[in-house]
Amino acid sequence: MNADAIARLGAWMDLVGLPGRGEPVESTFISGGASNELYEIRRGEHRMALRRPPAKVPEGRNETMLREHRVLAALADTDVPHPRVLGVCDDHDVLGASFYVMELVDGWSPMQLEGGRWPAPFDTDLDSRRGLAFELVEGIARLARVDWRAVGLEGFGRPDGFHERQVDRWLAHLAAFRFRDIPGLDVAADWLRAHKPSHYEPGLLHGDYQFANVMFRHGAPARLAAIVDWEMATVGDPLLDLGWVAMGWPDADDPEPNGYVDYRGMPRLGELLDHYREVSGRSTEEIDYYVILARFKMAVVLEGGYARVVKGQADNPKMQAFGDVVLDMAAKAAELSRTTAL
Repeated sequence: MNADAIARLGAWMDLVGLPGRGEPVESTFISGGASNELYEIRRGEHRMALRRPPAKVPEGRNETMLREHRVLAALADTDVPHPRVLGVCDDHDVLGASFYVMELVDGWSPMQLEGGRWPAPFDTDLDSRRGLAFELVEGIARLARVDWRAVGLEGFGRPDGFHERQVDRWLAHLAAFRFRDIPGLDVAADWLRAHKPSHYEPGLLHGDYQFANVMFRHGAPARLAAIVDWEMATVGDPLLDLGWVAMGWPDADDPEPNGYVDYRGMPRLGELLDHYREVSGRSTEEIDYYVILARFKMAVVLEGGYARVVKGQADNPKMQAFGDVVLDMAAKAAELSRTTAL
């Protein structure tokens, strides 16, 4: 942030009573760019985090910031690990976009791993490493227990007809930029339409739940510090978060490093499903449906990024790899739909 922006931010912080009144404001960029940006804000002894859209604000992103703040504020008195929010601003004269300020979480993110190597002691102590997986699943199990109406999230999503909308909604999203055939996607779509869950209890879901979007406390034992990046949160079927975790969980016989984390030493998926069921009180008998839906949705979402690369509208090198991931996700969704007993 430039000096003028920092001055406006300091004046706003004083106006709404955030910590460090009158102290000089220091800002350090943490992460972001094409996606939402995160800054560390310091005022004297106080350290906070500020989340905002990128400088060129995409359509709808200001509203997303306000939704994120709303869900985080609603979680304040729950047992769901999350950053505590301190303030929100929808006056674009301050920083040119909506933003919110929250506590700076004392912990580490799996996205900070170098070469997929876990920090000590999880790099060598496989028993401790198992705990990371159980803590990951416990986060969404607790989230699934939240009484979303009681915490003020009535109207936050459209839970009625959630499953009836999923396939057509995401295919309509795909149609806006589709430029190639994606084998298996229609197979998965047809299966999903015909195999909606036999029981559906609405709840709060994160929408993009994975190791990339959580933080852990330092040291052992594994302790979840916070669930972060709530931009896709809504009220729908919380079991989709579990499907999001399960869709990439490796077979116990082939636990090779997958993406940005090393799964060696991790528990079997069945153990995680048991833990989720015990903590959340929800059945996991139809998990295959949620895995197929997660893979279907992931394929569409990533195809959007890949389409921008193909059209020359994005230059992020990581997005170039989305092309093959999309095809793999769609193929795996179709394969599971053909073999599941549901």
